Amino acid sequence: MRKIWIVDDDEEMTRAIQLMLKLIECEATGYLNARSAARALLAGSQPDLMILDINMPEVSGLDLLEFIRRRTEWKDLPVIMLSTEAADVTVDRAMQLGADGYVMKPVTIEELEKAMQSAFKGRKKGLL
Repeated sequence: MRKIWIVDDDEEMTRAIQLMLKLIECEATGYLNARSAARALLAGSQPDLMILDINMPEVSGLDLLEFIRRRTEWKDLPVIMLSTEAADVTVDRAMQLGADGYVMKPVTIEELEKAMQSAFKGRKKGLL
């Protein structure tokens, strides 16, 4: 069972994504801010994939993505960005920082599963 972390300050969105992931047989852990997810990574925990909301208070998902991509031990960690923002500049920035996918809120289970499969394939982790 794949371990997926969801980092989103919206508790309802986190719970909804956790339910979707459970339906596709993934173990989902939610973090309500980027700092707590970063602390878990630094403590040695690592998921098989992360889903990061872009717009969060204090530390954004883009900031967390940049932090992840600067560390060699997480270079193969697939990351999908999640946002209500469809602006090309935001999407481009996420991809330049090393995102493996970008999905819009509200996300469907089909969109999420497709983005995850693409991210795993892109990082050579295998398909779901």
